[in-house]
Amino acid sequence: MSDQDDIADAPDRQAGEAVWRTLSRLRSGRPLVHCITNYVAMDINANALLAVGASPVMAHAAEEVEEIASAAGALVINIGTLDKLWVTSMLAAAKAAVEAGVPWVLDPVGVNATPYRLEVAKRLTRLQPTVIRGNASEIATLGASSASGGQGVDSTIESFDALDAAQTLARKSGAVVAVTGAVDYVTNGRDLVAVANGHEFMARVTAVGCTLSALVGACLAVSDDALDATVHGLVIMGIAGEMAAERSQGPASFRVAMIDALYRMEETQVEEAARIG
Repeated sequence: MSDQDDIADAPDRQAGEAVWRTLSRLRSGRPLVHCITNYVAMDINANALLAVGASPVMAHAAEEVEEIASAAGALVINIGTLDKLWVTSMLAAAKAAVEAGVPWVLDPVGVNATPYRLEVAKRLTRLQPTVIRGNASEIATLGASSASGGQGVDSTIESFDALDAAQTLARKSGAVVAVTGAVDYVTNGRDLVAVANGHEFMARVTAVGCTLSALVGACLAVSDDALDATVHGLVIMGIAGEMAAERSQGPASFRVAMIDALYRMEETQVEEAARIG
């Protein structure tokens, strides 16, 4: 596996071509992505999904989640703003997705913050998520690693420090696990892929990580390979961050520019910028 500098110095054009094919399928296929996400993330998640061509639905009522999850191209569950009713809906939606063969993503936001969040995340993890995407502290906690520092929903350890936990979690859950940070790592418990796309402003805008999970869900909806779909989602979001940073004066303008970048992204930009190792 290459280190961050090696990946940054050597964009992988062939891998970029595969990423572009996934983005093209998103734009032409317009898959329905069902998001049970937090209040903070709903707006940016929905707009980012629309920008890449997906069709988002933000539904969390217990009376309808099973029906929507079963009909969706993918389900994304984000535990950022938990309450008892939402937990009921999350569990029902995850079960319905699995029964219908719909891939689903778990984003265990702040799982390291309270025992309640950890308990809910563990219950959801037992329901066969296709992908688990979190920061280093979240994945370290869910993977039962000792290195699980966190401050609120932010990580206090680097993504590389959670690699063992990510691989353990992948083997235990059967999910592809993505641990994101300055360099992102994706593993199915056997293979390990690193992604070095992105920009520091992405950590300065709330719900960018949540949006990344939603984008991974969209990629899952148009791909037969969960590992590839996850990597491609990370690359697309990372390149959008790099494009947005060139046009931004700070985090506020960056947020808008990132959504524009997801919409405007072209084939040559993806092929020439994808940094995968």
